[in-house]
Amino acid sequence: MLFSANTGLRPDEARRLQFRDVTIVVDEGSGQTILEIEVRGKRGVGYCKSMPGAVLPFERLKARLRPAGGPGRNGSRVESMANGEWHKPGPSDLIFPKWQRELFNAILHEENMRVDRDGRPRTAYSLRHTYICLRLLEGADIYQIAKNCRTSVEMIEKYYAAHLKTQLDASAINKMRRKPKKKQSQTRTREEDTIKSSVLNCGRK
Repeated sequence: MLFSANTGLRPDEARRLQFRDVTIVVDEGSGQTILEIEVRGKRGVGYCKSMPGAVLPFERLKARLRPAGGPGRNGSRVESMANGEWHKPGPSDLIFPKWQRELFNAILHEENMRVDRDGRPRTAYSLRHTYICLRLLEGADIYQIAKNCRTSVEMIEKYYAAHLKTQLDASAINKMRRKPKKKQSQTRTREEDTIKSSVLNCGRK
């Protein structure tokens, strides 16, 4: 969950990831330690730069021992566990060999977040939604988010940014034209001129 919420990967993209697809780097622009990810999806290879919060979960996954058998490896996972055959994952091992759907749903139930306010169930895809919304709330450039998530600006505006109040600029919405000042009459009535002349003459006397 931490990895996905800090990268914005689609669930199918995350399931295809191997350890050799991810590199820990220091970003030149921000100076932050992040992940550079080669994302392999239906449209070929794309690239993603993570938030710093994805680094520690990735390091924990890389250091965690696994049964010798299992998806993508020779032998049975159950037999390897029974025989005590454990090892650190290799470069070609999947980062997420199995999606823990039951555990994910249990966490959502415990936090009373299984469905959103409209009654729609939350899924692994909701973590991508969380990533994009948090980036928008922090003022990130929507075009850069679209490139990093391998989608379009139009899709983000339609499905992610539409309900964010921070995307509404009150100063632009509530802008009002200044009312023009009333022009003073260039010609005064004879009565006004007479009164002014009388006041001036009185002052002189």
